[in-house]
Amino acid sequence: MTTQPGPNASAAGSGARVTGTPWSPGSPDAPNRVARRTVASFTSYAEAERAVDMLADRGFPVERVAIVGQDLQTVEQVTGKLNYPRAAWRGALSGAIPGALIGWLFGLFNWVNPLISAALLALYGLLIGAVIGAIVGLIMYALQGGRRDFESVMVMRPQRYEVVVDDEVAEQAARLLGTGV
Repeated sequence: MTTQPGPNASAAGSGARVTGTPWSPGSPDAPNRVARRTVASFTSYAEAERAVDMLADRGFPVERVAIVGQDLQTVEQVTGKLNYPRAAWRGALSGAIPGALIGWLFGLFNWVNPLISAALLALYGLLIGAVIGAIVGLIMYALQGGRRDFESVMVMRPQRYEVVVDDEVAEQAARLLGTGV
């Protein structure tokens, strides 16, 4: 466990009420926002989760605890080059599933032989949805005019995770965690 003082470390350690950053929601059963104090800071979510689990195991009222991700960082991982065939393929995949579901739903309304008609209409919907999706994918790629010729996946992740608790029970939580806030 790595504990680091947060932005309000001096106020939190002196027993003053914390009202500024970082804000976190109050306890679910509290009528208003409650001042909270950071009792520990971790570099991974798993460590913060273990700290809250430790508090729960020691009888602490964990409904007064929150894990807050701080210093968010956006990471866009490029996964490949985008071209017309890939744009058509991605469009076909995104159109095929909704097409199949819509066809299947329409097929269920056939009272005589619902299973066969549902499967057949789902297949037709899959094919029609894939064709329409491919066309839309090609059009969207062409409209970009070469500005974004790559595929990527974007994630947002915090740099640290802070365990914050209601101010009234912060000393008890710090004592149980051994952080001495």
